[in-house]
Amino acid sequence: MSIQDEFTLDFARPERIGLEEAVFAAGKSPAQIDAILAAAEARGARFLVTRLDPDRFAALTTKDRLDYCPVSRTAFFGEARRVEGPARIAIVAAGTSDVPVAREAERTLAYQGHATTLIADVGVAGLWRLTRRIEEIRAHPVVICAAGMDAALPSVLGGLVAGAVIAVPTSVGYGVAEGGRAALDAVLASCAPGIAVVNIDNGYGAACAALRLLHAAHRLTEASR
Repeated sequence: MSIQDEFTLDFARPERIGLEEAVFAAGKSPAQIDAILAAAEARGARFLVTRLDPDRFAALTTKDRLDYCPVSRTAFFGEARRVEGPARIAIVAAGTSDVPVAREAERTLAYQGHATTLIADVGVAGLWRLTRRIEEIRAHPVVICAAGMDAALPSVLGGLVAGAVIAVPTSVGYGVAEGGRAALDAVLASCAPGIAVVNIDNGYGAACAALRLLHAAHRLTEASR
């Protein structure tokens, strides 16, 4: 079996759901990733690559053609879309340690051409940092919130903003918080109504959820004209 027999690319996904396929690099060999990107190039396709750690990136033959971000572990392959605003999505990170997950969401949205506002280190340990920026956050119809440890920030935001709140529990924390399960349980048990929750550290999934919300709003607007 050749490497090409190990994957089947989904070029029709944008027409079906409005979202392009992404390459999840974790668990794939550099040779597999290179082959996937070569197949995409042959079709004139672009790709977003996620969970691409620095060592695996360094081993790629295509690395010189990737727009790579080591913080988010994401890469863009192919011609970049122009990022256009105004920003309708705020990405809020509870702590600086949550920034890699927030950056994954930011980069996913940038790949799709959406401007965002990233607001970091506004967790509940110092609520004054949140309150001084709350009006800026409220200006966005969609808020992605990445938080680890007790993951209290999504619940706080859920009680303060009217827009959609998408919580991303992160694996940041000590002891029982390590690995993100405590954060996941906390946001699932939130008393703030209507918070959506994605899996632990899944900034990509949160960005895709935000895109679906914006796509739905756009379709409703177009249908009402």
